[in-house]
Amino acid sequence: MTDEMIQMLLETTGLPVVYGCFRAPRPLPYLVWLEAYCRPFAADGRVWCGIRHIQVELYTDKNDPELEGRVERALSSFVWEKTKEWLESENCFQVLYEFEV
Repeated sequence: MTDEMIQMLLETTGLPVVYGCFRAPRPLPYLVWLEAYCRPFAADGRVWCGIRHIQVELYTDKNDPELEGRVERALSSFVWEKTKEWLESENCFQVLYEFEV
């Protein structure tokens, strides 16, 4: 799956989406995504492909199950793991989705 395809899937949420980080502060909510690392799939003494570990971060000022549902529907073709935490220093929630492609 290409970066463009991941970006397009996330844009279906209707939220602002960027790879890496926004250059200027933005109003909440928004999505940030990135490839955290790539793990090689090897066999027969060679690497056949890279398995990309993708992180999608939802930033919001309140617990919002409907908003999380929009993100989860966009990611429905992946098997993802989800964690949520309050970022005291940023005064917002970070909902983190992780999956591999």
